[in-house]
Amino acid sequence: MNKISQIEVIMRICAAVVLYLALIASPHITMAADDTDGSLFQSSPNGCLAPLDQSMRALHSADQHNLCELSKGKVVMVVNTASQCGFTGQFADLENLYQTYQDQGLVIFGFPSDSFRQEYEDEEATAEVCFRNFGVSFPMMATTAVRGDDANSVFAALHSATGQAPRWNFHKYIISADGQTISSFGSRVNPSSTEITEVIEAALAAR
Repeated sequence: MNKISQIEVIMRICAAVVLYLALIASPHITMAADDTDGSLFQSSPNGCLAPLDQSMRALHSADQHNLCELSKGKVVMVVNTASQCGFTGQFADLENLYQTYQDQGLVIFGFPSDSFRQEYEDEEATAEVCFRNFGVSFPMMATTAVRGDDANSVFAALHSATGQAPRWNFHKYIISADGQTISSFGSRVNPSSTEITEVIEAALAAR
């Protein structure tokens, strides 16, 4: 390999690294409702936020998670997960977060997704990682798309409200109980970080 081609290879590698970092390092943003409509997510007649007024099939199960009943009056974290990702270890941090704040009014909804080609095709394998390997006890949905035209309705609503679709696995949204604010965190922001816990604690205090 001559000197010029070596430089070209190095430049391509550097460009790929920069692109990858851009994909996973989306900044933390918080969207707040303006005075015209009062909230980003309006309440449904059932008393929960409209995008959550539905049931979704539970992971590796015929059972349904009633998102409305599970989230009514609560602060909600929504996260897209994957079992074969470098961030899969965040399951442990998400579970610790859930155990710390669930009695204060936090619920976490996990959405396994192969949108980034890092989830098993077999939901049994996904469930093994979530429930057995990491002891996840917060509600996990069946595998679904989280970006693009095929995104499930919850992620489509979050994208519309914040302008941010997940750029990688383990993107996190925190929705206030009244739907007036939504905070969006990229994959590299750990669930146990002060950046996230401060947002959760403020949202819980404002319920």
